[in-house]
Amino acid sequence: MAKIELLQSPLPRLEEIQKKVFCKEATHFLWKLHTHFDSKIEQLTKTRLKTSVELQSALAFKETPEWKDKSWKVGPLPLRLQNRHLDLGDVSASNAAHFTAALNADVQGVQVDFDDGHCPTWKNQLLAYNNINLAVNGKLVGAPSNIATCPVLMLRPRAWNMIDHDILINGKEAIGPLVDFGILMYHNAKKLYEANSGPYFYLSKLEGASEAALWNEIFVWTQNELGLPQGSIKACVLIENILSTFEMEGILYVLKDHCMGLNCGIWDYCASIISKFGTHEQFLLPDRNKYVNMDKKFLKSYMSLVVKICHYRGALATGGMAAAMLKPGSNGQDEKSKEIVNNVLESKMKEINAGVDGFMVYDTRLVPYINELWKKSSSTPNQIHRIMEVEVTAQDLLTIPSGGVTLQGLKHNVAVTILFIYHWLAGIGHFFYTGNVEDSATAEISRAQIWQWIRFAVTLEDDQRQVTARLVEKIATNFAVYAHKNLCRSNAERKRLNAAKYMSLEIFLSRNPPEFITTYLNDNHKFRTLHNKALLSNL
Repeated sequence: MAKIELLQSPLPRLEEIQKKVFCKEATHFLWKLHTHFDSKIEQLTKTRLKTSVELQSALAFKETPEWKDKSWKVGPLPLRLQNRHLDLGDVSASNAAHFTAALNADVQGVQVDFDDGHCPTWKNQLLAYNNINLAVNGKLVGAPSNIATCPVLMLRPRAWNMIDHDILINGKEAIGPLVDFGILMYHNAKKLYEANSGPYFYLSKLEGASEAALWNEIFVWTQNELGLPQGSIKACVLIENILSTFEMEGILYVLKDHCMGLNCGIWDYCASIISKFGTHEQFLLPDRNKYVNMDKKFLKSYMSLVVKICHYRGALATGGMAAAMLKPGSNGQDEKSKEIVNNVLESKMKEINAGVDGFMVYDTRLVPYINELWKKSSSTPNQIHRIMEVEVTAQDLLTIPSGGVTLQGLKHNVAVTILFIYHWLAGIGHFFYTGNVEDSATAEISRAQIWQWIRFAVTLEDDQRQVTARLVEKIATNFAVYAHKNLCRSNAERKRLNAAKYMSLEIFLSRNPPEFITTYLNDNHKFRTLHNKALLSNL
């Protein structure tokens, strides 16, 4: 008998949902999946730690004869994946209203997110699994009744760093991405396949071809178990780690029967550079709002390489997400909104000219403008026919742009970090601040930069003060005072904000900061206490 224990009891109104999501058959499948792959994922974690210890500032492109052979291509793209012009990003299916609005949008896909824009409380997990299942079966209120007429669901499970503390399998806490993948596949894969609409996935935070190969093995095993033809699963790998950039061709090769392409994730990518090399001063990343953008050589080279490799191998290359938000109630016609729209269109036009086949936005009000941009810019569903003749060296990818640090940039990074933790403690994975949607990717780069600026006592451009622990603490305290007045309405919210401030300072000042802010939060006793509602509930 499958040995699975659910360590949470749901709220009364979610009891039936929990029974449906974690039914006997689904839990048995989940147990088999974990039992088969647990030791391999344990080895993946150990390999990551070993690589981090051994890693030096010099990286070289890894090549094998199989990867470099000129004859291979990724498998043919299904019809619904041939046009990937526009996805909506950061859509947590736990928010039924947001998820439903996304399913009704005039886009090609919806990034159904269990990663950057989602907070994995037990309640959120149950609601998200259930809402996806309802949508696939045409029963989600307000959504299209036929999944084949919706944008494709691009399911993004948690990344390898995330443990599911709410489930024990064979006496061990479960592996977050396997839980998401297993439950989503068991309940939805056949329906999606029959509707020619999946199952399709985004894969986050991979650190090389060996990790992609493990996902490929999981895909093959799962398709056999569920009676799906091999190659039914298609995945887009997010290249948001500096190590993966040097193995992109290998990632496509090992996933070639299950791969649709690669995606650029700028802020996680920049944060990974600090995580891997941040103790070396030549990798000091300047103020991101002023000096870091896709026009800079290290990011422009990164995107060019993604496009070149993908198109040469018959795969799609997609860009990042436009996080800009129009002001509440705007239809895009006021002057400020027009300025935001024009800025988004300008940046996305650069990506189109660079050869990308699509990208994401968050605000659905931007969709008509982006669709019109694609109509004017391209007469084909994708740009795979554009083979980019560019040469990118390791030095191109590892040369950090010049520039300093501004007081405003420091304050912004402090605010984003505190607010992200504040919302996570409330069970919310993304939030809105100064006209943008913020998620774990922007929180990662924000907290990483502050840690690095303190480490090297960077001098501010504005007033020649150095970035010190004392200065950062002062800025954090001032922001908390402001937020208490303008954000907090209850004593519980004020306590949560105080906790977020002190947790932020802890990671800003850590001698060896956590690799991922989501790991730090997911494992933190404060978060787990706030969302641990129950005694042991066994299946």
